[in-house]
Amino acid sequence: MKPLVLTVAGSDSGGGAGIQADLKTMLALGVHGMSVVTAVTAQNSLGVQGAWELPSQAVRAQYRSVVDDIGVQAVKTGMLASAELVETVAELLAGTDAPAVVDPVGISKHGDSLLADSALDAVRTKLLPVATVATPNLDEVAQLTGVRVDSEERLREAAAAVLAYGPRWVLIKGGHLPGDAVDLLTDGAEEHWLRAPRYDNRHTHGTGCTLASAIASQLAKGDSVPEAVTAAKAYVTGAIAAGFALGGGIGPVDHGWALRSADS
Repeated sequence: MKPLVLTVAGSDSGGGAGIQADLKTMLALGVHGMSVVTAVTAQNSLGVQGAWELPSQAVRAQYRSVVDDIGVQAVKTGMLASAELVETVAELLAGTDAPAVVDPVGISKHGDSLLADSALDAVRTKLLPVATVATPNLDEVAQLTGVRVDSEERLREAAAAVLAYGPRWVLIKGGHLPGDAVDLLTDGAEEHWLRAPRYDNRHTHGTGCTLASAIASQLAKGDSVPEAVTAAKAYVTGAIAAGFALGGGIGPVDHGWALRSADS
């Protein structure tokens, strides 16, 4: 049977990020993707025009429906919008015997807020402690810890600040720094520096969702955390290189690039 992966995230009507990116990534990586929708967004290549969160009982019912019948080998979380949803999902993860990849989504690629300020404390105290791997970008690190990373040397400081909230591993995504795309994966004892060339391609919508889903997919296949993150980084680097124009703004990464590479 295929490994089973569940995404708990918001819907992106433009298809580049959120639930849609997660399920495309899971398909590309050979796992069976399942979903819990936490919010519906009106979203395109230009930004987020509106967002409506689902009631916590709807989120809980979707989660229980999937996990109690089908089961799951890894869970990925994305946009959770409110403190109530963060707390609900954290409680569900705590009761699930599967690794959890937490992408603490705070701000969209276009700078739109996707998390209420009142939810930040719940992310720190409830969600991060149940994460197997947390995958914040530099804006989210600043939001959660106050640490502002302006150089590669400060990635360690950022990682320590996030680890203080309790995730087993943290992947600090340094994609906003100049030079190569460098990320730091650490559990506080061992460090893995992951580097990839920076592509001159502005069509990068959905990179964070895609990376977290790829990590969850690899964990569901039985990879260790360092193995899963390394494989996911390679997958998302290829997806960024193949990113394409869509609409009038920032296009998405190409989730199917590796499938086409295998066919050729």
